[in-house]
Amino acid sequence: MKLRFDAVSKSFGDNHVLREISIDIAAGEVVTFIGASGSGKSTLLRCVNLLETIDAGSIALDGDVITKVGVDPNPVRRRVGMVFQSYNLFPHMSVARNVTLALTEVLGIDSVEAMDRARTLLERFGLLDKIDRYPDQLSGGQQQRVAIARAMALNPEVLLLDEITSALDPELVGEVLDVVRELKGSGITMLFATHEMSFAEEISDRVCYLDSGLIAEMGPPHQIFTEPANERTQQFLSRVLKGQRRD
Repeated sequence: MKLRFDAVSKSFGDNHVLREISIDIAAGEVVTFIGASGSGKSTLLRCVNLLETIDAGSIALDGDVITKVGVDPNPVRRRVGMVFQSYNLFPHMSVARNVTLALTEVLGIDSVEAMDRARTLLERFGLLDKIDRYPDQLSGGQQQRVAIARAMALNPEVLLLDEITSALDPELVGEVLDVVRELKGSGITMLFATHEMSFAEEISDRVCYLDSGLIAEMGPPHQIFTEPANERTQQFLSRVLKGQRRD
């Protein structure tokens, strides 16, 4: 699915979070957004899923503008899955029910087919043995993999990944990133906001550096991480990479 941002702007009061963001994303492309906290990465993703309303510009999926006033967000969210940094699993529901809920309640799929789809996804992500567990019985990495399985259950055309490793202990990050590697191989379009610079360099087709709501620099990962042209990009990567080496 082709995704197009055309001069997208968003403010919260006097805080201009996004400033005329324009970018075309091809079907199957993985585009990673990097930048300091508050640079607009998460807000940009939330606008795609219509969790935030833009102030100006437009966002289109395969030519259909989804940000027009009055657009029903539910059909859009069936096409655009999102995974949050805080998992957002239902604590009173089992892993199986967390994954099948939208299938049965939103899409109207019968429970047997929904469970078959859940089993397939959980096996794919190494979680089939956790199918009857509850979120508080899982590690953070396992909960995040369940959240990814839940998003993928609807067969989305675009997957939004919002700082999905930020809430994890360092030893759990790898198991979640392994799932993202596997998803890249499936050909799904992905927008990824992250502070994991080495992974962004590995997984991305393009990297966008956001600075104060602007795309300050965009390009292939090797160019962004080894020869950034923008001075602000250079300063940001110098700070972040130095900190990650220290960690």
